[in-house]
Amino acid sequence: MAGGDELTLLGFWGSPFVLRVRLALSFKGLSYQYVEEDLKNKSELLLRSNPVHKKVPVLIHNGKPICETQIILQYLDEVYGGNGPSLLPADPYDRARARFWAAYIDDKLLSSFLMTSKGKTDEERAEGRRQSSAAAEDLEEALKECSKGRPFFGGDSVGYLDVVLGGFVPWLRLIDRSTGSKQFDVGKTPLLAAWLEHFGSLDAAKAVMPDLERLVAASKMRQA
Repeated sequence: MAGGDELTLLGFWGSPFVLRVRLALSFKGLSYQYVEEDLKNKSELLLRSNPVHKKVPVLIHNGKPICETQIILQYLDEVYGGNGPSLLPADPYDRARARFWAAYIDDKLLSSFLMTSKGKTDEERAEGRRQSSAAAEDLEEALKECSKGRPFFGGDSVGYLDVVLGGFVPWLRLIDRSTGSKQFDVGKTPLLAAWLEHFGSLDAAKAVMPDLERLVAASKMRQA
């Protein structure tokens, strides 16, 4: 990191979007100050730094706030290209494809997760599982295409899509536990199942992953 640089991340421990930024910072080996926000009593710093959406994550770089997760990831890649793996591919077409699948993850996969875990009826939850399965099959093809036979979406090293999907890893495991089934099933999506194990075993990922038992407890409290 350049001398004199100051990075502060405003976040919430239970946010997959905050986790994405923490993963990117970890993979790039960047030091930063982490400030945990109380989302029911947001700090003046958060409200001042993100006056439009008033949400985390916010990355503050030398006093300048950057908002929205995917924008933060791209900013980190541009500013700290020499630190750790480059997240976005060098080729413009591959970059566009990575951005497409990142948007797909946030649209299709996230909505199906929410329906699976928060659906009010058995029918809604079943529809969430169906949509989740369909999204996983699409992502299996994306991983096959992007990885070219290597472990990650980024190839031999973690890339942009690995970080975007990696933000959901603890919640994948939470849903697996609560439903008794695998979101990334080795029979249907073997590449994603292997990816989940590879990604979860990386030291830089383990260093910032939230505790699963804490997530389970928080989920039970919300349901109660």
